[in-house]
Amino acid sequence: MVLTDLHWDAGRPVPIAQRLADLRREGGDEAAVICGERSISWAGLDRQGNRVARALAARGVRLGDLVTIALPNGVDFVVASAACWKLGAVPQPVSARLPAAELQAIIALADPPIVVADQVLAVDRPVCDVPILLAESGDDSPLPVQISPSWKAPTSGGSTGRPKLILAGQPGVVTRPSVERWRHEPHGTMVMPGPFYHNGPFISAMNGLFEGSRLIVMERFDAEGTLRLVEQHRATWLYLVPTMMSRIWKLPAEVRSAYDLSSLRTVWHLAAPCPVWLKEAWIGWLGPDVIWELYAGTEAQARTDINGREWLEHRGSVGRVTYGAMRILGPDGEEVPPGQVGEVWMHGPDGAPPSYRYIGAEPRQRDGWESLGDMGWMDENGYLFLADRSTDMILVGGENVYPAEVEAALESHPGIASSAVIGLPDDDLGQRVHAIVQAPVDLDLDEVRRHLADQLARYKHPRSFEIVAVPLRDDAGKVRRPQLRADRIAPTTGGFS
Repeated sequence: MVLTDLHWDAGRPVPIAQRLADLRREGGDEAAVICGERSISWAGLDRQGNRVARALAARGVRLGDLVTIALPNGVDFVVASAACWKLGAVPQPVSARLPAAELQAIIALADPPIVVADQVLAVDRPVCDVPILLAESGDDSPLPVQISPSWKAPTSGGSTGRPKLILAGQPGVVTRPSVERWRHEPHGTMVMPGPFYHNGPFISAMNGLFEGSRLIVMERFDAEGTLRLVEQHRATWLYLVPTMMSRIWKLPAEVRSAYDLSSLRTVWHLAAPCPVWLKEAWIGWLGPDVIWELYAGTEAQARTDINGREWLEHRGSVGRVTYGAMRILGPDGEEVPPGQVGEVWMHGPDGAPPSYRYIGAEPRQRDGWESLGDMGWMDENGYLFLADRSTDMILVGGENVYPAEVEAALESHPGIASSAVIGLPDDDLGQRVHAIVQAPVDLDLDEVRRHLADQLARYKHPRSFEIVAVPLRDDAGKVRRPQLRADRIAPTTGGFS
């Protein structure tokens, strides 16, 4: 069955593969994706997606298979994703810079027939890049329309320190209302400085493409470079995390003001709490109707939204629930009154199918409600305020770092008896990873850093260390991270190496 644009305009689901073919006819040779000196048209994206899909099929990829994509931001990443949707496979993005052990643990969960990457990887699956796949198939004719059982499968660490996959509950279809939720518009232009292996950049950029917005993707974030691209391409839409916002704002005032950003109609920020001062600065700079924020997990059980105008009336809030339901519960499961901090629990819309499925973990559930471990409170009008992210998880520039994973890597070093990893405030990154290690006072920290390089992605590395002589865990193996953190934030805290 072939669906037409009429269904799209009517808000009915369209297979992503069909939508890409429709955009080929609508956009033709106009640029769809631009990254640096390279670009691809709407027609080229559809044609290359067909060719790579046939090459993947020849290598054993079938309907419903996960395909691990370990590519940097760029045109090839989008082509590889399109090819997966053409086959009814599931794109499973990961960082192109993951250490081999971490990547292999993810591959063991995803069980992909192939890994798409542009470098040699020490993994137990075939690895191939997009140019080779294109060379293996010259047939760019339309394929039978397939629908992926899950349209994406991003990864996450986990409170246990082990990776997990989060398979979207939504199949490989798209609707105009789901796209418009991101404030995308036909013929708009997006600038994306965030990495596609993260859910926020992936989901928001791909939905923009489905609407017919041109995507300007950055290989890596650069503060002034972001402003330059907005001006150059007259961008209407921009994605940021608070660390990016901070680095842009800290540019010299004459640099910021040198760029014309008047084309922007929407700037989203998410993935980490935004300091009040920084949000106020951006609202004052670009205007309250341009700045938007959302709060949700990759699991997408529920979501809040707030624009700058609302935020000025509810400073510090992440908004009211616009999808699903949320409530604040105390430690015994009781609902707490407005203004009191508790744990944020979520529920999807009544009657809706599950919004996700884990591979490698189990959800935290209570009477049909689920929690991601975030703490917060609601006011009497239903505006949500986050008191902190989970007691364990550390947010470093929008990246999730789970202490258990870092501690396991630290304690694999022969000179470290025990460790506790906490997040400390950082003006640039929001939080920094601080490692407290039980070890000899002459421990070679440079050697420890080299040891971690083979086990952890760079953003997970401790930025500061503290050496202690006493055990950091009790007889039950427990560590009191909140107390350790509170002790080190106190004014009497000394310096760290």
